[in-house]
Amino acid sequence: MIKVTIDSVRASLLSQHRVVVLKEEEMERYLAIWIGPYEADAITIKLQGVEIARPLTHDLLQQSIDKLGAKVSHIVVNDLQDDTFYARVIMDRDGERIELDSRPSDAMALAVRVQAPIFVSESVMERAGVTPEQEIDLDALTPEEEEKLEPYRDFIEGLDLGDLDE
Repeated sequence: MIKVTIDSVRASLLSQHRVVVLKEEEMERYLAIWIGPYEADAITIKLQGVEIARPLTHDLLQQSIDKLGAKVSHIVVNDLQDDTFYARVIMDRDGERIELDSRPSDAMALAVRVQAPIFVSESVMERAGVTPEQEIDLDALTPEEEEKLEPYRDFIEGLDLGDLDE
């Protein structure tokens, strides 16, 4: 398993969807996962420390886990099938390991609330991770490959590189 952090949550320029960008801790490798706007807001609100009047769904989940005597150990983005990512929430309750199937966006929204580490399986990172130094012949891409690269294109186009000249 590869430990990652949430690098950013970005809005797509083409749709209402959002992209969460995970960064591998030990190297410059990134994984972009499309998520919905509500899950993006839930992650961003917590990361930015915004106080809200009423609990969100992920806050309710956190409270439920606490009341049931469990503790979230970590989450893992463990699979990628047909361009869909899958995740697991790993919990501990009195020495018993409990695993829940989850959408990655919900698992990450929970992880930022309980300050649990986020991991990505080696196989998922090998198939979908991107290292910025990799050169891609953009003229040779199929339409399917171009579609898969769209989250990364949005991410790269949103970077402010103005201060790099100094």
